[in-house]
Amino acid sequence: TGEIQPESMFWFLMTGKIPNNDELLELQNEIKKRSYLPEFVSVFLQRLPHNIHPMNALSMGLMMCQNSSHFKKAYDNKLNKETYWEHTYEDALDIFAKLPLIASIFYRKKYFNDVNDLPKYDENKDYSENLCCMMGYDKNTELHDYMRLYLSIHSDHEGGNASAHTSHLVNSTLADPYISIASGINALSGPLHGSANAEVLKWLLDLKRDLKEKNKEINDENIKEFILQTLRSGNVVPGYGHAVLRITDPRYDCQRDFSLKHMKHDELFMIVDRLFQVAPEVLKNNSKIKNPYPNVDSHSGIILWHYGIQEMEYYTVLFAISRSMGMLSQMVWDRALNMPIERPKSINSHFINKQFNINKL
Repeated sequence: TGEIQPESMFWFLMTGKIPNNDELLELQNEIKKRSYLPEFVSVFLQRLPHNIHPMNALSMGLMMCQNSSHFKKAYDNKLNKETYWEHTYEDALDIFAKLPLIASIFYRKKYFNDVNDLPKYDENKDYSENLCCMMGYDKNTELHDYMRLYLSIHSDHEGGNASAHTSHLVNSTLADPYISIASGINALSGPLHGSANAEVLKWLLDLKRDLKEKNKEINDENIKEFILQTLRSGNVVPGYGHAVLRITDPRYDCQRDFSLKHMKHDELFMIVDRLFQVAPEVLKNNSKIKNPYPNVDSHSGIILWHYGIQEMEYYTVLFAISRSMGMLSQMVWDRALNMPIERPKSINSHFINKQFNINKL
């Protein structure tokens, strides 16, 4: 995983090609040049109340940077629309560079009451290591490696999920990328979307607590009973199932490989690993479940927890930083292809009445 770089993934999403070393270095240097925030944005983030959700802070911090949008200036100056993609690309690089700064400033403020020492981007570190260090995790190289993996595998989900679709919809109105990404971040903050790995972690901690209170071992039978208990209560087993996939999520597999290498004796990982052996067979017996296999969210929370990032509500912020790569690359291509405004179809009550013969009832 040390070879995986979010910068490489960003290049790939923009071009469809893996960058060579020179191209990667060029992109990294470009990001480093843009890794700064206007002073008023930093002050704004430091003065936000502690009880504001970190996703709100991320969205507002990004919106505060909107007055520097290259696209907005180009549009206001009535430049040729054939050049819109160029200005969108400039905004994309700026946003990608600034998100870790916005996220880490509020992280330090909210959870450590640190408002005196502003995080700064280190030109000798890559994107992921900078994010970790600015958050305060500068010593753990395993976490830096995992962050490279995490940011890469969460970076894109085509256009079909809520956050990617929202940013695409808003950007199709020719709203600038700052507003569009903030909209996607707001969609991601919903509990049915971006906080899924936190819901998994809560369930796993409940399972661990239940076994401990009943003085039970972590074994297949006891885990199976907890799964059935969850299903009988009318709830789902979080982290299992996928809207599209009908196999184990490959992003789960690579995180499992990481855990086997670095944290195979971690108690939560041992539970997740046993769950992987037990849950699919149990869930296959439920006719309502189309995919009984684990997805990406089944694993990511326990690794962040293992390395000390235990503020679960913050997990979605890390997800948003990663997902921005996919959303931004789509915006650049949408403007390059002069894609039209998106107009969702709708139906009215007359159609419903006619379709279902309601008037005859």
